[in-house]
Amino acid sequence: QVQLVESGGGLVQAGGSLRLSCAASGRTFSSYAMGWVRQAPGKEREFVAAISRTSIDRYYEESVKDRFTISRDNAKKTVDLQMNSLKPEDTAVYYCAARRGMGKDPMEYAYWGQGTQVTVSS
Repeated sequence: QVQLVESGGGLVQAGGSLRLSCAASGRTFSSYAMGWVRQAPGKEREFVAAISRTSIDRYYEESVKDRFTISRDNAKKTVDLQMNSLKPEDTAVYYCAARRGMGKDPMEYAYWGQGTQVTVSS
């Protein structure tokens, strides 16, 4: 089992950058693929990015592919999401999540953080 706590959200102008961090506790962090999922008001949760256990594989949602970068540090038990060139449509609550094996379906993530708000003003 793994517990997740996100940080780094906030308010930023369009075109700006934010870095989200997720700190994990538990002894099995390196056993999980990690992902970021977001949820905008009135919308379903949407996959953003995922990284495999050893960082060999990375998946991105198409709209963020050239702007966001996911990374992890298994020794520190952290996973980060660097977000550049932010757009108003990126506004959402961003969740860190963990799952066995790589995947994009939010329903298949087993463990979730509490979320951090990202607001991008135009």
